[in-house]
Amino acid sequence: MRRVTIAGVCVLALLSPAVDARDQQQVIINGPSRDRAGVPGMASREIKTGTGRIRGRVLSAETGSAVRRVQVRVFGPDIGMKLATTDDDGRFEFRGLPAGRFSLSATKSGYVSAQYGQTRPFESGKPLELADGQILDKANILIPRGSAITGRILDEFGEPVTEAMVAAMRSVWSNGQRRLQPAGRMMPTNDLGQFRLYGLPAGDYYISATLRDTIAMEVSMMGTPTAANSVSAAGYAPTYFPGTANGSDAQKITIAAGQDAHNTDFALLPVRLARITGVVIGSDGKPSAGSMVTAMSRNGDNMMGMMLGGSSSRTNRDGTFTLAGLPPGEFILQSRTMQIMTTGSGDMMSFSATISEPGTPQAESGSVVLAVNGEDLGNVVITQSKGATASGQITFADGARPSNMPALRVMAIPSNEISMMGSGPPAQANADGTFELRGLAGAFVLRVVNLPQGWMLRSVLVNGEDVTDRGMEFKGTESIAGIEIVVTSKVTELSGAVKGPSGAPVKDYTVMVFSDDPERWTIPNSRYVVSARPDQEGRFKLRGLPPGGYYAAAADYLAQGEWGDPELLERIKTKASRITLEDGEKKVLDLKLDR
Repeated sequence: MRRVTIAGVCVLALLSPAVDARDQQQVIINGPSRDRAGVPGMASREIKTGTGRIRGRVLSAETGSAVRRVQVRVFGPDIGMKLATTDDDGRFEFRGLPAGRFSLSATKSGYVSAQYGQTRPFESGKPLELADGQILDKANILIPRGSAITGRILDEFGEPVTEAMVAAMRSVWSNGQRRLQPAGRMMPTNDLGQFRLYGLPAGDYYISATLRDTIAMEVSMMGTPTAANSVSAAGYAPTYFPGTANGSDAQKITIAAGQDAHNTDFALLPVRLARITGVVIGSDGKPSAGSMVTAMSRNGDNMMGMMLGGSSSRTNRDGTFTLAGLPPGEFILQSRTMQIMTTGSGDMMSFSATISEPGTPQAESGSVVLAVNGEDLGNVVITQSKGATASGQITFADGARPSNMPALRVMAIPSNEISMMGSGPPAQANADGTFELRGLAGAFVLRVVNLPQGWMLRSVLVNGEDVTDRGMEFKGTESIAGIEIVVTSKVTELSGAVKGPSGAPVKDYTVMVFSDDPERWTIPNSRYVVSARPDQEGRFKLRGLPPGGYYAAAADYLAQGEWGDPELLERIKTKASRITLEDGEKKVLDLKLDR
């Protein structure tokens, strides 16, 4: 019997005896698959040091008492990430910091992770503005106890369901659409069908449960013919509390800070599971052996990225595959070539997705959208290709270049869930700014990663046409050349303060800035709808907005992502201030709090 091993990376944290918080500071540098200092965009950028310090305490949001052994992280564009652990008095300190803007976060088991300046659930934290050599005291962080939701998952006969995967979901705005997305980790039910979702912030949740057939998935991934007969036609659909397959009909559960919501019991919906069989054809017209085929749910209310039982399969030598146990719904079937490694005896095997790098064979991928209604489907053909190629050059407006040029990378950001299946790896720009992206299939916008401070994206041009926000559609193996990505040192900046209804300054608020063109509110990865929280002095700052006309408004509280709600923006704009930003303009704007 062969065993399948999926290689991964394991990080172990060794806890030492309690010591002074000032001696707990660490610089985190991840492995070769991550950027320098563990922060995207830090590759080949010098980590700065200075004489500034940030220190404070982590306190219980409920009692105000000190919380020890909390991991505190500080992030900054010039330092990456540093880590400290609180002492017995809840104190922490970061030293050797340069001038700049930083964010702090705190994490401890049993508590809800929180950021500096965050006072309510799902609220963004506040930045810390540090001057050269400044010692910033009292950067305290309040962390609340986590809430929990408990219940049982049953079958249609009232019997407990073991090892069903249960998740708490939140309704959030994403690219102009409201979706249910997971909040926290998924948990399996025990032998009594019980689950406990813990460590949740106070708020509104929807509960989803899915029963995976792990045996079918393991057999299917091994690519053996017996996979087709390993799953019964009877099974269960992903189900939402109190017992519906439609997320829009799910019942909301509201929990307070530190509260346990009990008796969230519901039964899974029985359905007929479908079996999908087909073949993967490579770009050479031949069957593709050893490719991984994955079925991902495309339902708008079930975009969890979860792996359903039997939803992955490795193709056999003749390129055939079987996906077993799919419930009714719409799926994206994606195939991708794999690198297979076996021992000499052939009794152990590992595999991983091929990542295209210069000088190495290019990975192939393909996808097809499939509607499943409970009936088995055969003769599904997935045709793979090496994908499209995009090449061009990064140029600098007005001929100016950064004095300390970091290594720039160009990334293709998917505009929809189908394109996510056909995204290739980022491209490292050459010294002259030229780049080449490979393995693209679908709709993407192009962005530059690792731009130095004081620089921003101006435009992305193809044959003189501006496609910065509209993006491009890549098909087959076409090659789109002559792409010009223009960056500029004329960075816009909007800053200011906020006053309350009485005219007195306030230090706790969220500022929303959004385009005066409603069509820009819902474009994927919109650059025209942003938010800001005030620093420790109560002032906000936004850099890098594209030139144009905007509305600006301040709100007492706004959960992360809510500024993406077009209906909310439509209501707010009637009371908002109108502003216009030109290239490189720095504007100061004072706002009044809208309660």
